[in-house]
Amino acid sequence: MTSVEQAPASERSVGDDVLPRLLAGDEAAFLALVERYHGSMVRVARGFVASEAVAEEVAQEAWVGVLSGLATFEGRSSLKSWIFRIVTNCAKTRGQRERRSVPISALAQEETSGGPSVEPERFFDSSHPRWAGNWSVPPERWAEERLVSIETIEVVSRAIDELPPVQKQVISLRDVEGLTAEEACELLGISEANQRVLLHRARSRVRSAVEQYMKAGNLS
Repeated sequence: MTSVEQAPASERSVGDDVLPRLLAGDEAAFLALVERYHGSMVRVARGFVASEAVAEEVAQEAWVGVLSGLATFEGRSSLKSWIFRIVTNCAKTRGQRERRSVPISALAQEETSGGPSVEPERFFDSSHPRWAGNWSVPPERWAEERLVSIETIEVVSRAIDELPPVQKQVISLRDVEGLTAEEACELLGISEANQRVLLHRARSRVRSAVEQYMKAGNLS
């Protein structure tokens, strides 16, 4: 699984193409920006604060920051990346103020340790030297119409919501929002190696949830 629930390119580009309208005070352009990114901003903020309600407050605070900072936005990064940097900074500050925040680097280290992402029994072991390390039970190929169904998208969303905090943030930024690995690392303050492991583990868990859903559907 290389990507999950990724928005179409036309939706991912919301922001930079409407920047002149935003700078001109176009309310409709700003509302479109809020509609596109607000839910994702709440999800990112939730990894730093104590509750969904506080995450919502953080997102609202971040939008105030976006409005006040638009005039000084220099375009060195995408508008989307700049918005997520604002909400991440707001969330970190709020989390520290609540004395609840654990350094995300520590959480990342915790989530990258432990067992394998995929069950070892799905691979050939050393008793099959010719095939050792290859899939013995490979991932299934699913019909595209099932993958894009409303029910499957809901399964993916639930699976993402149930991930450990940093895995959830990484997969949301990379696969849902389409940010680059470099942008995700910068926002979360983690290394490229940790980002890669976290994303792999998150994708594996989401794929496992989809596999279970598909198998249940085939049995019914």
